[in-house]
Amino acid sequence: MREYLKLIMLFSFFSIFSQNDEQMIKKIFDSSLSNSKSYELLDYLSNEIGGRLSGSLNAKRAVEWGRDELKNIGFDKVWLQEVMVPKWVRGPKEFALIETQPGTTFNVDVCALGGSVATPSVGIKANVIEVHDFEELKELGKDKIDGKIIFFNRPMQPNLINTFQAYGEAVNQRTSGAAEAVKYGAIGVIIRSMSLRLDDYPHTGTMNYGSLPPSKRIPAAAISTNAAEKLSNLLKINPNLKFLLRQQCKQFKDVMSHNVIAEIKGSVYPDEIILVGGHLDSWDIGDGSHDDGAGIVQSMDVVNILKNIGYKPKRTIRVVLFMNEENGTRGAKKYFKVSKRNNLNHIFALESDAGGFTPRGFSFTSNAENFSVIKNWKYLFDPYLIQSFVIGGSGADISLLKTNNNVLAGLRPDSQRYFDYHHAASDTFDAINKRELELGTFSMTSLIYLFDKYGINN
Repeated sequence: MREYLKLIMLFSFFSIFSQNDEQMIKKIFDSSLSNSKSYELLDYLSNEIGGRLSGSLNAKRAVEWGRDELKNIGFDKVWLQEVMVPKWVRGPKEFALIETQPGTTFNVDVCALGGSVATPSVGIKANVIEVHDFEELKELGKDKIDGKIIFFNRPMQPNLINTFQAYGEAVNQRTSGAAEAVKYGAIGVIIRSMSLRLDDYPHTGTMNYGSLPPSKRIPAAAISTNAAEKLSNLLKINPNLKFLLRQQCKQFKDVMSHNVIAEIKGSVYPDEIILVGGHLDSWDIGDGSHDDGAGIVQSMDVVNILKNIGYKPKRTIRVVLFMNEENGTRGAKKYFKVSKRNNLNHIFALESDAGGFTPRGFSFTSNAENFSVIKNWKYLFDPYLIQSFVIGGSGADISLLKTNNNVLAGLRPDSQRYFDYHHAASDTFDAINKRELELGTFSMTSLIYLFDKYGINN
C-alpha cells in the first residue's frame, strides 16, 4: 500500500510539472505569434543593410546593428569579440556565353564562386568538357582536358526527402572542383548550381584551391540550373562548342570583424551557459534573409519572448551572432578558443541555420542519457506540429563546443524549398513568410525554456 501511495504521489508530481510546462509553452507560442520582433528585425537587416559578406562594409554595419538591437532588447551585457576574416570582393557582374559557331551565341547566367580568382580582363574562351564527378576527370586524363573548361553537371539527387543530404552529396564539385580540374590542365571550371529547382539564378558558395599557389589557380563559377540544362543539351549536339567566361573578383588581405555576443545572467546557475545563435554574415548576391538572417533574428528574439511572458532564466542565456560562417567559420573558431581559455561551461547550444520555413523539429548531438530525457519533451511540441526529435547534428558554428556531456541542437525547418534560395540572388526578404519565421522563434524559445528549467545530466 505504501509503495502504491508513493507511485500516486510521483505521478501527481510529474502531472503538475507537465501541466506547468504545457501552460508555459502555450504562453511562449502566444507571445511569439503576437509580440515577436523577428520579422521587424529581419526587415531592417535584409532591406536596410542587405548582403553581408565577411570583410565588407555591410558586414560591419550588421555588427553595429546587432550590438545596438541586443542592447535595446535588454540583455545584462552586450559586447563585440574581435575576429580576423577573409575579404573577397566579387567586382562587376560576371558575363558568360555559349558559342555554338562563329556569330551564334547564347548568354547564360553565372556568378563567381566565393574565393575564386578572376579571369583575364578579356575572359577565357575554350571548348567545354562535361563531367559528373572527379572519377570522370581521372578517366579522361590530361590529354583530353588540357586547355579546356570543365563543366561539372551533377544535380542534387531529387529523390531524397532530406535536401541537406542531397546538397551534401553534390557539393564537393563546387568546393573542390577547381582544385581537381587543374591537375589535368583545365583553364577554368563551371559548376551546376546547388539547387533542386530549375531557374535562372546561379548559386554562389565557398570553394578552395587546397595548397595550390596563386599562380596555378583557375577561375570557378556557378551556372544556373536552366543554363546548365541548356549547355548539356547543346554539348550533345555540338561537342566542339565554346564557352566564354569573364569575372573580375579579387582576394584581399584579412580584415578585422566581430562576433556579437549578449547574455542575461542566470538567477540560480549563472555559470551554466545556454547558447543560441546563427551567422551574421551572408553571401553578397542576395540579402541573406533565409541564410542566415532568419536564424539571427530568431536567436535575438528568444530573450525578448521570455521577457514578454515574465520568465526569469535560471541559467545564463547567451546569444552569439557569429561572423564568417560562409567562407571560413573564423567567428566560431575564435569563440571556441576564447571559451576554452576561460573554461566556460556550455551545457546546451542551439543553432538556427536552415532557413525561416515552417519548423518541423530539432536534430541533436547528445549522449544517450540526455537524449532519452529530451525525447520525453516531444509531446509538448506535438500540438504545434513540431514532431521530429532526432540524433543528427546541430550546426557549423556551435559544433566545436561539443563535450562528452553537453547537448547541441539545430532547428530543423521544412527543407524542401531551402535550396531554391540558398546562396542565390533570390534569397531576399520577400521570400520570408512572417508566420513561419515566428513559429521558428517559438520552437527555439520553447526548447531553451526546457533546458533552462531542467538542465542536463552530467
